[in-house]
Amino acid sequence: MTFPERFSNLPEYAFPRLRRLLDGHGPGGAPLHMTIGEPQHAFPDWVAGVIAKHIHEFGKYPPNDGTPELRTAIADWVARRYGVMLEPDSHIAVLNGTREGLFNAALALCPEKKAGKRPVILTPNPFYQVYAVAALAAAAEPVYVPATAETGFLPDFAALPADILDRVAIAYLCSPSNPQGAVADAGYWADLCRLAEKHDFQIFADECYSEVYRGTPPPGALEVARSIGTDPERVLAFHSLSKRSNLPGLRSGFVAGGPESLRRIKQLRAYAGAPMPLPLQRVAEKVWADEKHVDDSRALYVEKYAIADEIFGDLPGYHAPQAGFFLWLPVADGEEAALKLWRLTGVRVLPGAYLSRDVDGHNPGAGYIRVAMVAPRDELRHGLTRLRKCLYG
Repeated sequence: MTFPERFSNLPEYAFPRLRRLLDGHGPGGAPLHMTIGEPQHAFPDWVAGVIAKHIHEFGKYPPNDGTPELRTAIADWVARRYGVMLEPDSHIAVLNGTREGLFNAALALCPEKKAGKRPVILTPNPFYQVYAVAALAAAAEPVYVPATAETGFLPDFAALPADILDRVAIAYLCSPSNPQGAVADAGYWADLCRLAEKHDFQIFADECYSEVYRGTPPPGALEVARSIGTDPERVLAFHSLSKRSNLPGLRSGFVAGGPESLRRIKQLRAYAGAPMPLPLQRVAEKVWADEKHVDDSRALYVEKYAIADEIFGDLPGYHAPQAGFFLWLPVADGEEAALKLWRLTGVRVLPGAYLSRDVDGHNPGAGYIRVAMVAPRDELRHGLTRLRKCLYG
């Protein structure tokens, strides 16, 4: 039997890899998992009631494109949040979580050739791993662009050679970034839009962490693109209720962009998409319309930022995250640090190298660990204090 080679060089996924690193060793204290970005703040208490009211709709096939009410709720949220008016039927596609959309949009929109050659898909390094798999599935060449302290933890796509930029079909950018918590400001987005216009590629803006921030709301790719007159087909924005509303199990997200791009995405989803069950779409309709629970959750994250700054503020190389809920902490070796921390304290974190790729013999995540600040405040403080004493003295 012959199997495809395009995925043969994929490293083991981060969390099985972490289990292989740590599970053969006993924890040095009460286990505290700070690896996965699974929000633990409360979601709205009325969610269960909405599901109960619509539970009979589990007996119906759900609309693949989402209910009209859900698409309208999303369009209304985008208008309130970014001041961008979207047409619910032609500018929005409902997704079963954004990972599905980030993957399938590449399949739907990446051309077979760019400038007569194999297309390139750009991704920050480190990055959310679905970007790389999407590039390979689309038969594109993934190009990993360092997002390091020297570049403000955002990739400098413009520094790439012109011959590579001319082959770019898609550039992924996560802002606020996972894992570093950096925010692309309006100037960064505008420069990226101009670069995309010059070299004729699309921007996939992964904005899943857009509602978890310290003070000023991060600007969005769509609002900046609209303000400078960028072609509406140039930018697609991906959003989710997982982080915004602490509902990762709802699997509710959306992609917004130009009508031709959305037509192609919806066409592919009609064959290969997994629509959200109707009762869950009814929940999403209500959740996108409510901001109180988002404000309450954000206030808790602001308290957690303060705890992290208090514990690590004097640590050389510490960069306080602007947004998101991860700490990206410098260490000599991420794997060694994660193993030591687990064996001596029971605190479990993720080596940064598991979120990156080696390029020219260098992995930009190798000297970091990622710490998810999702635990309750007292538990978080205890875990971060143990981490500081164990790894930094």
